[in-house]
Amino acid sequence: MRNIKIVNFTAIAIISFGLSCNGIAQKLDVNAVKPLYVTDPVDFDTDDPAIWVNPSDPKKSLVIGTDKDANGGLYVFDLKGKIIKSKTVKGLKRPNNVDIAYGLILGGKKTDIAVTTERLTHELRIYSIPNMTPVDNGGIPVFEGETAPGSRDLMGIAMYTDPEGKIYAIVGRKSGPNEGRYLWQYLLTDDGKGTVKASLVRKFGNYSGKKEIESIAVDNELGYVYYSDEQFGIRKYYADPAKGNQELSIFGKGDFAVDNEGIALYKTQGNKGYILVSDQGARQLKVYSRTGKSGAPNQHPLLATIKYSANQTDGIDVVSVPLNSDFKHGLLVAMSDDKTFHFYRWEDLAGKNLDINR
Repeated sequence: MRNIKIVNFTAIAIISFGLSCNGIAQKLDVNAVKPLYVTDPVDFDTDDPAIWVNPSDPKKSLVIGTDKDANGGLYVFDLKGKIIKSKTVKGLKRPNNVDIAYGLILGGKKTDIAVTTERLTHELRIYSIPNMTPVDNGGIPVFEGETAPGSRDLMGIAMYTDPEGKIYAIVGRKSGPNEGRYLWQYLLTDDGKGTVKASLVRKFGNYSGKKEIESIAVDNELGYVYYSDEQFGIRKYYADPAKGNQELSIFGKGDFAVDNEGIALYKTQGNKGYILVSDQGARQLKVYSRTGKSGAPNQHPLLATIKYSANQTDGIDVVSVPLNSDFKHGLLVAMSDDKTFHFYRWEDLAGKNLDINR
């Protein structure tokens, strides 16, 4: 990887203000990266996106985003940010986060799936892609047996596919214990009827108690899971249950204006790349080394800070593969608090400071 300089915005010109949900006036500077597209608005409250890369025709890839409300939904967008009404799912009970997995065997066929956390029902909702057909038999309850306030109120979700092709859902909630079992991991399989069943395989993950844990991301190739312990730091564990529940690192402490939020991985050649984390209170992304320091893979230094236009970003997602003529080096999708998602070209975000996937 080349030497990477921290993005330095020294002369900031204020062109607008927005009052954040934390009560902090946010500054939008003229150097902030602008999105190529802003999606059609959803009905209530955008929260988290996931990008599905169409394996047969990347130009027909989709972005799936949550509308977080008691009468919310999963909105499906094309690569210009237009809502595809025929695929959008409405009537979900406060869907929070969403993630995607490829090739789950259902009814003897490989099926790509979108999995969302439905907070008010304490269930996972699962849909086949691209048609967004439900394959969950009406919903899969998780965190069963938990009784403390908020301990079943679902929030984060990340999908992990292991080297053998087994697919897991790693699930977070609004509140939970501080030591060693905040996240629960479920193996997803066919129930024998062509729909999904979930089997609990482990409980892991520490929690500071400062705020909540919402955003989770998995690095399938390197086998790690990362999650944002808000106002504390980013925690790292093995994604494979067989490798144990030891916490491998905590990084990003002191780097964020208010909340460390959405997490996504931009992958470059040789399993290198970046861990991106949204700084919710400051219209910016923090960029960390995916592979860590030389000889110290669990030490993830801050490489860059990227100012962008999305406001109060909760969830983000990114892919590094070429999709079409607009997104030749990948796409980053960021939630913004005006009921939209922003679509950014990777090369616009990377500038001269970060590598692009070639």
